Amino acid sequence: MQFHTEFSPESLPHRMGLNSRIVTIGSCFADVVGRRLIDYKLPVLVNPFGTIFNPVSIAKLLTMALRGISPDEDSYVERNGVWFHYDFHSSLWANSQDELRDKLTTCLSLTADAIRQADFLFITLGSAVVYRHVETGKVVANCHKMPGALFEKYLYQIDHLRDELTLLLKALRRANPTVKVVLTVSPVRHTRDTLPLNSVSKATLRVLTHELTTWNDWVAYFPAYEIMMDDLREYRFYEADMIHPNVQAHDYILAKFTECAFDAELRNFVVEWSQIMKSLAHRPLYGTDSPAHRQFLTKLMVQLDVISKHADVSAELAEVLSRLKQGETVERQEGEKEFA
Repeated sequence: MQFHTEFSPESLPHRMGLNSRIVTIGSCFADVVGRRLIDYKLPVLVNPFGTIFNPVSIAKLLTMALRGISPDEDSYVERNGVWFHYDFHSSLWANSQDELRDKLTTCLSLTADAIRQADFLFITLGSAVVYRHVETGKVVANCHKMPGALFEKYLYQIDHLRDELTLLLKALRRANPTVKVVLTVSPVRHTRDTLPLNSVSKATLRVLTHELTTWNDWVAYFPAYEIMMDDLREYRFYEADMIHPNVQAHDYILAKFTECAFDAELRNFVVEWSQIMKSLAHRPLYGTDSPAHRQFLTKLMVQLDVISKHADVSAELAEVLSRLKQGETVERQEGEKEFA
């Protein structure tokens, strides 16, 4: 008997492979996906601007990066001796405006370079609700805990969002004619906007992503939001705040992503690499100097050496080699004690 509506997404028209270069941008789900892709040894730039929820700010930052535009000078803000910028997440900060300007300019440049070389750009849209800085009239990506009176909050008009995202896609295509875009709507509900407004916001984003994938054959949609809302509709898949998906939910959603977004070679690699990761996490019950454990580590070295032809596993090889040397040292010390 089936107790839930299992949803298996259709395969994406363009699949990620072992050598695919990827950039993730957007809400916290872009971080989740990016970190998992890094775990799979793929070359990924993860959310370089920090967590960005609204499409307006995402489009603005990516366009600034591709056109080599400097951050708006009127959007720097100082709070308690720390400098931030309204277009970027608070994880990007500095002790002076000049220092922050240099950091943000470097961030934009690195992002532009990564996108021009990328095979895939993964964009997660979180909310169509935006905050506008009243004095400058500009939509901000982050309010940086400044007084609420400085901002106006509203639902961005769908036609304007469509225009912003359409222009972004054109800029991306000019910068990198072969890049493929994967869109998704964040599975996190923005309850602070109220549940009714969150529903309108998510519906707006879903309509836009549907239209963009219909008009552009190089743009695809991954239904993370639908999997969370319709497949995993139990609170045991949420964190204690009952808003954010927990690790179990992320694992489930990302397993679905693996099935529909990875090619056969990459899926096989993920299975093999997962087994190796379990082996790397293994710790012996009876000491590191036992012959059985040395044999286990030697076998693991061989497996990693084979994997190294497809991915950078230098850190893992160094760790296993260190464990082998540690075991040899313990064995030698034990031998010296016997003859002492």
